[in-house]
Amino acid sequence: MAYTQPMEHRTAMPAFSIPSILAIIFAIASFFFGAGLGMMMAIAAIVLGGIGLMLSFSPTVRGGMTSTISMVAGVVGIVAAIFKLLM
Repeated sequence: MAYTQPMEHRTAMPAFSIPSILAIIFAIASFFFGAGLGMMMAIAAIVLGGIGLMLSFSPTVRGGMTSTISMVAGVVGIVAAIFKLLM
């Protein structure tokens, strides 16, 4: 007679959301381009960071801190783009 153990309840490891990954990429890239493209990338980082932050409230999705950091970096990127425009 074979003893079979009950199946364990396995949950998938939380994964980073695509918007949070794209947000940090756009936030970093916004510092390396000119005023116009840098501003657009910074705005995209803020928007994608907000979406990633909302998605991170799900227990199966990571990226809340990454999204928050990218939103702050996006705001700094906007300020940097304004300085580039004025200089």
